[in-house]
Amino acid sequence: MREILPLVHTFSNGLRLAYLHSDSMVAHLGVSVLAGSRYEHEGEEGLAHFLEHCIFKGTTNRRAFHVLSRLDSVGGELNAYTSKEEMVVYASFVKNHFQRAAELLADIVLNSHFPEKEIEKEKEIVLDEIDSYLDSPSDKIFDDFEALLFENHPLGINILGTPESVSSFTKEDLQRYLKRRFVSGNMVVSFVGDLPFDKVCSSIEKYFQTCSVGETHALDNPFQEQLTFSKVSKEANYQAHAVLGGYAPGYDHVDRKGIMLLANIIGGPALNSKLNLSVREKYGYSYSIEASYNPYKETGFWNVYFGTDPKNLKKTLKLVEKELLLACDKPLTESYLRMAKEQYKGHLALGLESNSGLMMSLGKSILFFNQIDTLKDITDAMQRITAIELQDIAQNYFNPKGISKLIFEIEE
Repeated sequence: MREILPLVHTFSNGLRLAYLHSDSMVAHLGVSVLAGSRYEHEGEEGLAHFLEHCIFKGTTNRRAFHVLSRLDSVGGELNAYTSKEEMVVYASFVKNHFQRAAELLADIVLNSHFPEKEIEKEKEIVLDEIDSYLDSPSDKIFDDFEALLFENHPLGINILGTPESVSSFTKEDLQRYLKRRFVSGNMVVSFVGDLPFDKVCSSIEKYFQTCSVGETHALDNPFQEQLTFSKVSKEANYQAHAVLGGYAPGYDHVDRKGIMLLANIIGGPALNSKLNLSVREKYGYSYSIEASYNPYKETGFWNVYFGTDPKNLKKTLKLVEKELLLACDKPLTESYLRMAKEQYKGHLALGLESNSGLMMSLGKSILFFNQIDTLKDITDAMQRITAIELQDIAQNYFNPKGISKLIFEIEE
């Protein structure tokens, strides 16, 4: 079956639209903005995430209740998330309510009003969110690991901020951040659904015509790699938790697809990943063990996480280190590499079954690469990777001298 290709259009104000047709009665629309936490200035820690919360609390045209009810009243869904680099506001809805959704998203993104009363209420909600995260060692350890890996840099700052920073935010802070980051060159609108391209284009142009014109901002403070660390902290409740990892290539690096494949082989979601077969299936040391790769613009990091009974902590660490060394010392056999590539291609295809996820992926691709790779583009590039190239990548990034560790032990 012929792959349906996405379309990209740039409006006169510099705003970009990524469009993909899909035969479904449900459509998905999102606005992706280069406004994640790494773009906060000193004293603004947590402001991007707080803005994500407050952006639904009223516009110059609507009160908070009317913002929240506009799509929900017709069975649609409205949501948002913030990462280190982007903020995404998105909606899912029955396709005949597209105009309603497009007008609402534009109103939220361009006309948020930030009533003082709503700001104070939302502070309590975010402070409760911070407390909830502190109660979960399996979540907290990832943020603490990043804080150490990217110490003294915006990439290392917790997206939620601190109780002190959140408590200090004002309406003026929110307005300033919105004005600084929400400009046309920093924004992409993405759509997946069963509506004509011309109709989507004309509606987006109509509703987003007041978007401030501006170019994509260059990175103010590119990250430079630092020394490795090994830290043990008494923060766990019942299990011991551990993260091992190190620096990895950013979005534009030639090794990006290779390390994606390596992370999937070592500890991806498949039941036959090397760490799952070794640590969980063979020895029964851990219920939860996984490897992942997280790219940013100019850098990234890989990690392996597991939770285990304290008595199995050292044994599990040794098994993880053994698998990482094996990737460095011995190239994969051709038959295993073929299987791993086929498996990864399958995971990618399954991911495309979610039109909501696909819509956000389109926005991210344009935001960071200003292009969209098709499934064939990705799989063809993956197919060209050799076992020797993967071994070279492993030696560059999994070298024991470049690995950092963070362990949460049980408090006595």
